[in-house]
Amino acid sequence: MSHDDFPTEHPAVVTCGLPYANGDLHIGHLRTYVGGDVYARALERLGQETAFVSGSDMHGTPVAVNAEKEGVSPEAFALDWHERYAETFPKFNVEFDNYGHTHDETNTEITQGLVRDLDEAGHLYEKEIMVAYDPVDDQFLPDRYVEGTCPYCGAHARGDECDEGCQRHLEPGEVEDPVSTITGNPAEYRERTHQFFEVSAFADYLSEFLDRLEGTSNARNQPREWIEQGLQDWCITRDMDWGIDMPGENPQDLVLYVWVDAPIEYISSTRQYTERVGADVFDWEAVWKEGVSDAHPEGGEIVHVIGRDIIQHHTIFWPAMLEATGHAEPRAVMASGFVTLGGKGFSTSRDRAVWADEYLEEGFHPDPLRYYLATNGGFQQDVDFSWEKFRDRVNTELVGTVGNFLYRSLLFAHRNYEDAPVADATSDEVAGRIDEAIADVEAAVNDYSVRALGDAATDLARFGNEYIQHNEPWKLVDDDPDEAAQVIHDCVAIAKAIAVLFEPIAPEKCERLWDQLGEGGSVHEVTVAAASEEPEGDLSEPTELFEKVEDDRVEELNAKLASRVAAAEAGDADDAGGEAADGDADETGDEATDDDTETTDMTDIDPISDDRISFEQFQELDVRVGRIEDAEEIEGADDLLKLRVDLGVETRTIVAGLKGLHAVEDLPGTKVVVLANMEKADLFGVESNGMVLAAGEQADLLTTHEDAEPGTKVL
Repeated sequence: MSHDDFPTEHPAVVTCGLPYANGDLHIGHLRTYVGGDVYARALERLGQETAFVSGSDMHGTPVAVNAEKEGVSPEAFALDWHERYAETFPKFNVEFDNYGHTHDETNTEITQGLVRDLDEAGHLYEKEIMVAYDPVDDQFLPDRYVEGTCPYCGAHARGDECDEGCQRHLEPGEVEDPVSTITGNPAEYRERTHQFFEVSAFADYLSEFLDRLEGTSNARNQPREWIEQGLQDWCITRDMDWGIDMPGENPQDLVLYVWVDAPIEYISSTRQYTERVGADVFDWEAVWKEGVSDAHPEGGEIVHVIGRDIIQHHTIFWPAMLEATGHAEPRAVMASGFVTLGGKGFSTSRDRAVWADEYLEEGFHPDPLRYYLATNGGFQQDVDFSWEKFRDRVNTELVGTVGNFLYRSLLFAHRNYEDAPVADATSDEVAGRIDEAIADVEAAVNDYSVRALGDAATDLARFGNEYIQHNEPWKLVDDDPDEAAQVIHDCVAIAKAIAVLFEPIAPEKCERLWDQLGEGGSVHEVTVAAASEEPEGDLSEPTELFEKVEDDRVEELNAKLASRVAAAEAGDADDAGGEAADGDADETGDEATDDDTETTDMTDIDPISDDRISFEQFQELDVRVGRIEDAEEIEGADDLLKLRVDLGVETRTIVAGLKGLHAVEDLPGTKVVVLANMEKADLFGVESNGMVLAAGEQADLLTTHEDAEPGTKVL
């Protein structure tokens, strides 16, 4: 591994968090997989040797519970969902080089071998612990068979995770007031011998690892708090029949905890890819093992793309396992925010979701959804989906900006020239702008910004629209045909660059554009260098790439969603008082089966204060429009960022609690509202001279709807 800018000479692996084989995919789940696919494609466009791998997570209690309900074996149950996922991802142009699963022979072999290595290195030990036990059903209760109260924050917790509160990983025996999910009766704790991995011994290494780690800032910042609080050793076995057996002497027939074998699937899937294509094409050992390859002694460039709810597993447990067994450490972790639906959380039990298959069955192309998920906010920020917002982004940006430029310029070229108009070369102005777009793509890859990858191409199309409108070639055809040919040649050159640079976001549409341009081969095989090469193809008559979403379609889709939710809620009311329905538990936290997550009800919002202030008191507040010029982290501060904010008449330093809630790289250029006459404060050695206003716990930044300039007073 290096920390050189991409592309590097080391092979790279991009992984996505394993979807848990336990339920249907909805568009909220797709954000991570689309993001991973976009990033892997972008690396390849830079010329980086890259493998994109993942697999289905087959083990754990939810699979066992739901398989029993359906009267099938856990293996048959999980394999069925695995096969569905393997069929669904390509429908959204998510093209893994290898997609395996955790129950196959490769992962079983590698997992048991790695655990043996941990044991032989002295990093495992036995310990008597208290495990939840159901006295009615006469069985021990691993993970999601038990629920109760989180000992750290008091929220409701399920088994191994405080998923409704602080999101901490919970060890067996930590859940307070345990209840058996099998019978609903109170559980009790009984002593049991289990295997532990001494994660605490790697605290210093992990702290240094986080200093080196690239990716999104939330993946670096969240784990520091856990390290500072003191790492607890990790119980790696469970009392279950379903899973990978603990290797060696195993008198209690324990299986390995699902979070042991799940990330090891990254290695297994990469190895399977090598076995299929050959080590001369891609060498899995050169990526994952230290000291194996002379050319890559420290391993390759490993980038994990995950949901933010599983940061702890990928930045604490997993790198400690890799370090302990002589494997290469990850270079970067990109942790995405969640996707909400119309301002509320997805609820699978209430059928309040836009399902992946449903999206396609409604006749929509996958690439517009890829664009929406990839570019609607920074990768670590939460994204809200609604059919109205989807319509607006598609109609304004894909149809109105990208599609409009491509269709009008290529249609004009096709009708007025037998071939692509041949000027001596692309003009300096346009060639320079294409080079800027290429540089933007390279910067986006190295900044781990999926959104910036999409913006680079749409901004180039926006330039193209301005260029053709300003030069008006339709007026030049008769009066100055050479100049007209130059302008249209430039436009075709821009179109070719868009096909190359937009391919990671909209691969299928860009391949179609590549064909319309008459370029040889496939756009999927070229690098960014092709974006600056002169167009050479025979243009075919273009068709519009993107289809407008009509208002009546949005109304129809909203009505369908409302009808489904009403029917599901009516079913919930009919079932009231009966046995609680089992949620789509996602044991590993990966984003294939979110549980019901609803946003705050109105009753949870703080009441409006009865204490009033006078108009004169309000006038004492100097509230101004500002623009963030740059942002940086403050050493030693968990939540704070140092901002430089342009207030029109001056630029001030302001400390704001935005760390982990906003991507640092996305803040520059953001309009904000600032309380300018806030008294100064010294925070972590930085003098803060104002307050940036934001709403809610997620720090939703207040901004302006129109173009108020920095310094404008808010009245």
